[in-house]
Amino acid sequence: MLNNSPKFREVQKFRQFWITSLVLIPAVMSLYGAYQQLVLGQPFGDNPASDTTMTILTIIFGFLFPLFIFSMKLVIEVRSDGVYVRFFPFHLSFKKFSYTDIGSYKAVHYSALRDYGGWGIRYGRNGKAYNISGNDGIMLEFRNGKHLLIGSQKVHELLMAMDQGARTA
Repeated sequence: MLNNSPKFREVQKFRQFWITSLVLIPAVMSLYGAYQQLVLGQPFGDNPASDTTMTILTIIFGFLFPLFIFSMKLVIEVRSDGVYVRFFPFHLSFKKFSYTDIGSYKAVHYSALRDYGGWGIRYGRNGKAYNISGNDGIMLEFRNGKHLLIGSQKVHELLMAMDQGARTA
């Protein structure tokens, strides 16, 4: 039986200060506003929302949005038959990129904003990208001519694992 356990595994999460700030500032403001208006009974702001609207906004911005952003993660695995990528919560299972479909691959330095318009699952002039942070990754070129960038904080280890996997495939 073929052992298909990961030879390499990397888990990345959004933990940049600016992203944390963009998520936590509205969360704290909505929680504070809800406390002031719903608990203390003092209207929040110059044009206060109804208690129902305040409750809905607090649930969305105080809990659901931070939970959504902080639960996102990019998982990369290299196994004996290919490279597996999962961008949770968008991918509930791994996307497999078989060595037989990959024509070539190389380590690359890129700009997420300039080349792909940001972070996440993105499309740019160089094809599709899965990235969460940083500016280094592996560019896969498939036999059909398409490209896929996988951002990594451990590019050299990922490349070595892919070299080893591709030789044994």
